[in-house]
Amino acid sequence: MITLTDFENVEMRVGTIIAASPNKGARKPAYKLKIDFGEYGIKNSSAQITEFYTPDNLVGKQVIAVMNFEPIKISEVKSEVRVLGVETKEGVVLISLDKKTPNGLLVS
Repeated sequence: MITLTDFENVEMRVGTIIAASPNKGARKPAYKLKIDFGEYGIKNSSAQITEFYTPDNLVGKQVIAVMNFEPIKISEVKSEVRVLGVETKEGVVLISLDKKTPNGLLVS
């Protein structure tokens, strides 16, 4: 089990996807994402979310991402944040908001 302090140390923020394209060099199908986190800047990510989403329907979508994990290199992408989703048998479904909020807000 983790403590409440452990959970509070995970920095999750709201961002808007501003660009999406296939990450052709990834071992598993994935998209390269540019996500706007407001005052926290624009961050890159690689996400295996190709089953339910296309680059066109991702742009403008608000997502929740973990901001404070160590960046990893996935093909040519330095993945700086981890976009959150739910793994189903058919693929990953993104966790999203039911109302638009300002980019960069902390998830609590």
